[in-house]
Amino acid sequence: MRFLNKPLVSIFTAHLIDYPTPLNLSYMWGFGSAAGIFLVVQLVTGIALAMHYVPHVDLAFLSVEHIMRDVNNGWLLRYLHANGASFFFLVVYLHLFRGLYYGSYQSPRALTWCVGVVIFILMMATAFIGYVLPWGQMSFWAATVITNLFSAIPVIGESLVVWIWGGFCVDNATLNRFFSLHYLLPFAIVALVIAHIVLLHKKGSSNPIGIYTKVDKVSFYRFFIPKDIFGWLILFMLYSFFVYKYPNYLGHSDNYIEANPMVTPAHIVPEWYFLPFYAILRSIPDKLLGVLAMFGALLILLVIPFLNLSPIRSSVFRPIHQFFFWLFILDYVILGWIGGCHPETPYIEIGQIATAFYFLYFILLLPLLGIIEYHMLSTHANYKTTE
Repeated sequence: MRFLNKPLVSIFTAHLIDYPTPLNLSYMWGFGSAAGIFLVVQLVTGIALAMHYVPHVDLAFLSVEHIMRDVNNGWLLRYLHANGASFFFLVVYLHLFRGLYYGSYQSPRALTWCVGVVIFILMMATAFIGYVLPWGQMSFWAATVITNLFSAIPVIGESLVVWIWGGFCVDNATLNRFFSLHYLLPFAIVALVIAHIVLLHKKGSSNPIGIYTKVDKVSFYRFFIPKDIFGWLILFMLYSFFVYKYPNYLGHSDNYIEANPMVTPAHIVPEWYFLPFYAILRSIPDKLLGVLAMFGALLILLVIPFLNLSPIRSSVFRPIHQFFFWLFILDYVILGWIGGCHPETPYIEIGQIATAFYFLYFILLLPLLGIIEYHMLSTHANYKTTE
C-alpha cells in the first residue's frame, strides 16, 4: 500500500512490525518495552502534576496537598507518578540483570549497553531531585545529606555545594533548580531511549543462547507484540494494586510531614531503588572514598563490555558464572536491606562485605570466570575430538 512508503510510517513499520527478531526470545526480553511504557506514564503524569505544583519552600508541600484534595483526580495523578517511579526502576533493574545474565552487553552491542547505563544514571538523578519536590521531612533532609557529599571533593567541593544549593543551605533556590531539572531531564532520557532503540535494532537483539545468526528470525509483530502485551498486563495489574490499594506503601511516612530544618528525622533513608548504592556509600568510613565508591558502583557498569572478554556470551553455557551471578543478585538484595538499616554494628560490617563482593564480581570474577570457563570448554571439545 502507498501509505507504507511514507518516511514516518516506514520507520514505524521497520522498528515495530517488520523488525527481525530471534525466534527463541523469552518473556525476559519484554522488560525493555515495559520500561518504555512506564517512561510514558511518568512523562504524562509528571507534566499534569507540574501544572499545579508550586516550586516554593512555603507553598510546595501545600501545593501537593492541593493536588491530592482539590484537583480533579489529582490523587490518582500523584499516586500514578509516585508508584510509577518504583515500577519504572523495577523493570529497568530486571532489564539490566537480564542483560548481565545473558551477556547482552558484549560486542556488537557494547555501545547499546553503555547508552542504557547512561539512561539508568540519568534516571537515578531525575528520581532523586523528584524526591525532593514534595518538600517533606525526608525530602529536605535527603537533599541536605546527599548534596553535602559533594563537599568531599578536594578544592572545589565546598564551592560546588554552594552552587548546587544556590545559596548556603537547601532553600528556595535549591527547590527551583531541582524542579527545573526534574522537568527537563526526562526529555533527555527520551532522546537517549530513542538512541538506545536505534542502536539495538541496528545490531539486532541478542537471544538466550547468545549466538548471533541471521537465520531463525521472525517479524516482531504477531509473534512478540502479543507476548509483550501479556507481560505489560501482569505488570499493570501489580502496579494498579499498589496505586489503588497501598499507594503509600513504597514511600516513607516522614515525607508526609512538612519539611522542618530544625527537626532531624531519626533515620534518613532514600527510596528503595537507591538503597544498594546508599549502603555502599555508608560502608566506607572515609567521606571522599565513600562518594567515589558510590559513583564508582554506577560507572563500573559502563566498562563491563571491556571486562568480560569471554567468547561465551550467555550464562546458559556458563554454570560457574551462573552460581556467582545469583550470588551477586543476593549480594545486591543484601545491600538494599543494609541501606535501609541504621548505620551500626553489625550492619556496617555486613555492608562492607557486600560492597567488597559487588566490586569483586565486576573487577575480578567476571573476567576471570570467562577465561576459566572458555578454557574448560575448549579442553573438553579437544578431548572429544581426539577421542
